[in-house]
Amino acid sequence: MIRLLLAEDQSMVREALAALLGLDPDFEVVAQVARGDEVLAAARAHEADVALLDIEMPGKTGIEAARELHAEFPAMKIVILTTFGRPGYLRTAMESGADAFLVKDAPAAQLADAVRKVLAGERVIDPGLAAAALAEGANPLTDREREVLRSAADGATNAELATRLHLSQGTVRNYLSTAIQKLAVRNRAEAVRTAREKGWL
Repeated sequence: MIRLLLAEDQSMVREALAALLGLDPDFEVVAQVARGDEVLAAARAHEADVALLDIEMPGKTGIEAARELHAEFPAMKIVILTTFGRPGYLRTAMESGADAFLVKDAPAAQLADAVRKVLAGERVIDPGLAAAALAEGANPLTDREREVLRSAADGATNAELATRLHLSQGTVRNYLSTAIQKLAVRNRAEAVRTAREKGWL
């Protein structure tokens, strides 16, 4: 029996996925959560073989949850599910320990097949996303530039960002300026929007 942990914030989608996977006699959904920051606790409480994680969740993203799971449960397989076919997400997900990356509109049989493949040691990637990721190229932003942009997304001032990130205002200004230049946009709001659209945050 393959034990599954399912993390998806939309209850209708989560319940539909659980029902579909439950039809397979090889699968048992042992835990369901609606938030990214509940994933690690669920993994500790239930011995799952595979975690199926949505990317966009409150609390923590699926990619952040994947990073935590991979650090604490390196043997657990991780499948990322997304509505958003953003190529940058693919690269970040794989760097975070994901074993598979699929779009949600794939047939249920494809998801079941992906679960079996990752347990056999394979990596499974949606072919359209893989091609788009190759065409898009690598994320030009450094970890620090991404961190500053993520923090700037709520409209915080440079002074607020400096306090929040324990940096000087000049350093914050430099990171934002470099990110804006790299993304070829006019201001921080456009930089945040562009980086998000590409899946680089």
